[in-house]
Amino acid sequence: MAYTPELSQSGSATLRRLAWFRGRPVSKTLEALLKATGRTMAEVKSGEVCSKCKDDRIREECPFHTSSTFYRNL
Repeated sequence: MAYTPELSQSGSATLRRLAWFRGRPVSKTLEALLKATGRTMAEVKSGEVCSKCKDDRIREECPFHTSSTFYRNL
């Protein structure tokens, strides 16, 4: 399921600038930012996102998923 977020003018401008910096499309840049945020949160707040998750269809691909959170949140 694709979701098209509505960004503020400032948020959109920031995302465009990051995409230009990376030399990648905005869509790929946004996806990379979300994955990086997920990995960081998984390290810093291990299990907190998983404990509230309502969708386990992509558990193995989820950036919040770690082996330590997997077994704790079954």
